[in-house]
Formats: sequence, structure tokens, C-alpha cells
Amino acid sequence: MSNYYLNEEDRELLEGLSNHEEKSLLLLYKLYFPMVLHLVVNNHGTEDDAKDLFQETMIVLYDKSREAGFILEAKLKTYLYAVARRLWLKQLNRRNKTPLKSAEFTGDETETDMPDDLHDHEEKEERFKIMSHALSKLGEPCKSLLEDFYLRQMSMQEIAEKFGYTTPDNAKTQKYKCLNRLKKLFFDRYKQTEIS
Repeated sequence: MSNYYLNEEDRELLEGLSNHEEKSLLLLYKLYFPMVLHLVVNNHGTEDDAKDLFQETMIVLYDKSREAGFILEAKLKTYLYAVARRLWLKQLNRRNKTPLKSAEFTGDETETDMPDDLHDHEEKEERFKIMSHALSKLGEPCKSLLEDFYLRQMSMQEIAEKFGYTTPDNAKTQKYKCLNRLKKLFFDRYKQTEIS
């Protein structure tokens, strides 16, 4: 995880984060939340927005810190700022707000390009939102049936009994039909987001 640009404190913070150490989380918050707060409140946001954004930024950092071979190619402060700024820009675009003011970033770091891994995180997040929307549009009993099978890991026998199907095979056939409906709803919505 270490390289030429990464100082000892950054390395320890990343290792602590990947190992779920509370002191590392608290120190990250103490050191870097004020920077995110400043970014957000000076660009159409509130303190609550900043807290949410910081949490999302930490999730991106945590996911990356757990990957084998992750190399931080800038100071941690710079990386976090780049991630937070990109996520906030995306939020502003969703809210139809004007773009960020020129960065008022103090420190010896310069703004970096968007980290490649953040793009992957955003794509996964977008797909999750589309799937959640598709699931909400699916209707009953399909929504409950799929949740029971995939989330609650109920057996086909249990599902057949719960929903009144005569055999587990009938429940399986219904699950297949529901899954196809969900896929159609998902991909119809996914294509719309790609076009817009």
C-alpha cells in the first residue's frame, strides 16, 4: 500500500481504516471533515450534506484500502478532496445547481484528476439505484417473492407455502417470471439513463 508519495501518517490511517480501527476513523474525521464541510457549504450545501458526502467519501476510501495492490499516488488529503469534490459535483448536477466555485483548497496539494476507482464506484452506485427503482416498480407478489428468495434466502418449499403455490416447482416458475420482469424493468431504465 505504500509508495514514494505516501507519508507514514497516511499509511497508518489507511491501514487502520482497512482494519476497522475506531481511532483511525476518528482521526480521519478530525483531519479531513473540515475540508469537506468547507467545500460543501461554499457550494450550495449544508452541514448535513457535508456529513453525508464525507461518509460516502470514506466508503470509497475504505473500499480502495481493502483492495490488494492499492497504491495511493497522492497525499491522502488530496485524494479525499478529489473524491469528495467529484461526488459533490455529481450531487449538484442531480439537483440542477450551478457548478462548484473555483476550488478554495488550501494546502500544498494541487487538485488531482478524478481517481479512476471513483468512476467504478459511481457506476455501481447508479446501477444499485436503478435496481432499487426497478424493484419498487415490480409490484406484488413478485417483489416479496424475490426478496424472500435472494435476501432472506428462503427455500422454494418455504416460498411455495408462504405464497400458496401447490409445489416448489410452481414457486420456482413464478420466481423465474418475476426475475424476467425485474430484468426488463432494470434494463429499460438503464437504457434511459444512458441516453440522457
